[in-house]
Amino acid sequence: MSEEITGLPYGEPWQWPEQVWRPIVERVRAGRSLAPKAWPGGARCAVALSFDADHETIPLRDADESPMRISQGQYGARRGMPRIRALLQHQAIPATFFYPAVSALLHPEEVRGVAADGHEIGIHSWIHERNTTLPFEAERDLSMRAAEVLDTLAGRPCVGMRTASWDFSPHTLVIIREMGLLYDSSLMADNEPYELLADNEATGVVELPPEWIRDDAVYFNMHRFSALRPYTPPSAVEEIFRAEFDGARAEGGLFLLTMHPHVIGHRSRLPLLARLIAHIKASGDVWFATHEQVARWCLEHGG
Repeated sequence: MSEEITGLPYGEPWQWPEQVWRPIVERVRAGRSLAPKAWPGGARCAVALSFDADHETIPLRDADESPMRISQGQYGARRGMPRIRALLQHQAIPATFFYPAVSALLHPEEVRGVAADGHEIGIHSWIHERNTTLPFEAERDLSMRAAEVLDTLAGRPCVGMRTASWDFSPHTLVIIREMGLLYDSSLMADNEPYELLADNEATGVVELPPEWIRDDAVYFNMHRFSALRPYTPPSAVEEIFRAEFDGARAEGGLFLLTMHPHVIGHRSRLPLLARLIAHIKASGDVWFATHEQVARWCLEHGG
């Protein structure tokens, strides 16, 4: 890897001199904090709910033709999304839905309906590809094509990206800047929004940081991760998410939650989200917003 990055044969990472490891770290890095002194309407906390509508793309990405695997993704569109949309409509809460373009092409009326509901549509790859395995030209082409598909279906240009599996390559920020996007939501250097730096240069791109502990899929798939056994029941997931919100509110910050229709849309999971929303609303001083709304507010009022 060091030869690919530097052109110099420095061997293993523990053998690298500073001129090799430091540029790797500084290629994409957290810059100034964009945490605002206040949220709109005097709210104590901003709440940004997001849903990664992967649907059938993960098995397709893995060249897995198994109808069973594909059916798991279909569940997200067939059952999960109607339940999620109904809950958000009932609670009058805006959210952000990140779509791989192939998911959107498989379910175009869903995307149009989500946009008509007043939610934001964001870019989430072409077919849930892993960016760090792609050459620059392929990643750029797929990102551009995905944006074109989603812009058309959403009826307006997408302004934000979340890389599939948060797989942010050394080239991703270059592509984001070329596309003129307002924000990214893939990196994890803070709890609060911050500006991305590219080789120590301010980019003007807002980072809305997610985190694995605020992701429903991690807890749903715990059996796949030996370090996370045993399987965590919904009640424990709810406790973790509630604690994360309480911490964000105590600090006057951002609570950003990542969910997936094929996970949170299940019968045992959606009531968890409903109870969490009730808990959040009971605090009486939160601002529910899309990722775009949060990014624009932070860019104008943060730092």
